[in-house]
Amino acid sequence: MRDAYHEELDSIGEGLVEMARLVGSAIGRATTAMLDSDLKLAESVIAADQKVDDLQHDLEARAIALLARQQPVATDLRIVVTSLRMSADLERSGDLAQHVAKLARLRFPESVVPNDLHATILEMGQLAQRLMAKAAEVIITKDIDLAMQLEQDDDEMDQLHRTLFQHLMDDRWKHGIETAVDVTLLGRYYERFADHAVSVAKRVVYLVTGEHADELQPPTGPEVAGA
Repeated sequence: MRDAYHEELDSIGEGLVEMARLVGSAIGRATTAMLDSDLKLAESVIAADQKVDDLQHDLEARAIALLARQQPVATDLRIVVTSLRMSADLERSGDLAQHVAKLARLRFPESVVPNDLHATILEMGQLAQRLMAKAAEVIITKDIDLAMQLEQDDDEMDQLHRTLFQHLMDDRWKHGIETAVDVTLLGRYYERFADHAVSVAKRVVYLVTGEHADELQPPTGPEVAGA
């Protein structure tokens, strides 16, 4: 019975890794669909989100069944509860990738992104995919140092997000209000996607240590002599 119980715990972790890989692929493909005005690819990203939703529902059902049958305590309870929270982060990430694809579909055959912002949006999409790949690796390895790095990596996404707003606020902006709204939404989608990847990594830190990631961050203020 205990072997079956731990196999079920392991399978929940494997489900989380699969979700992370699916949503990472989705944000990459959605970015390509948007920048290339590829309607077929956009439609495939939109349809594929159902698999992410199904995985989350299955994972939730198995986790709740474990809670009911086994009544786990200590570390095992932390694994189940944290896994439920991670699955919610990953499901929302899939929704964000779908939003990018839906925007590409909405504007087809026109391009959502002006040519002068293609490089920035491409970089945001690639970074979002890398962050989620790293989050998947953290789930597999339980590497706390790698998990803590994700928040630093997310600073790059924040900088790209600021770059978008600098373009939008520039007096030389000539692409109109509709495009400005589209670009604003895209920036938000990528920024939130990155936040969810960071959240997944932070939850792994809590799963392993029992402490929240913010509590493990080294102090950044000036050192006090004799402290």
